[in-house]
Amino acid sequence: MSRPETRFVAGHARLPQGMAAQHLFESLSVTVEIDAKYAVILDASCTLVTEHGRTFIRDLLRGHSLRDGAAPVAERVQRCYIGRAGLALVAALKDLHLQYERSLSEAPESRPGSVSPSGM
Repeated sequence: MSRPETRFVAGHARLPQGMAAQHLFESLSVTVEIDAKYAVILDASCTLVTEHGRTFIRDLLRGHSLRDGAAPVAERVQRCYIGRAGLALVAALKDLHLQYERSLSEAPESRPGSVSPSGM
C-alpha cells in the first residue's frame, strides 16, 4: 500500500558474468522506501538470490538518508558485503541516488521536506 508520506526509489546495475543471480536476472535492482520529509530509508530490497543476502542489504541501508548522498551507503556496502555482486550493488545504489536527485529537479512539489501551496 502506497503512503503519501513515503516515496519509492529504484536503482539498477548489470550483474557480473557467472553469478547465480545472472541466470534469473540480467541486472541487479535495489529499491527503497524513503520518508518523504527527510529521505531516510525506511525499507529496502534487492534482487540478490538468497533471502539472507537481501536481508543483509536491507539492514545495511535502513536509516541512511539519501540527502547525505550515495557515498556513505556505498562505502558501507563495500566495507561489509564481500561477494561478486558488490560492484553491482554499489552501481545500483549510485543509480538509485541519481533517480532520487532527478526526482527533486523534475517535481519540486514532491521534494522531501517541501510543502505544497495547497497544504498550507
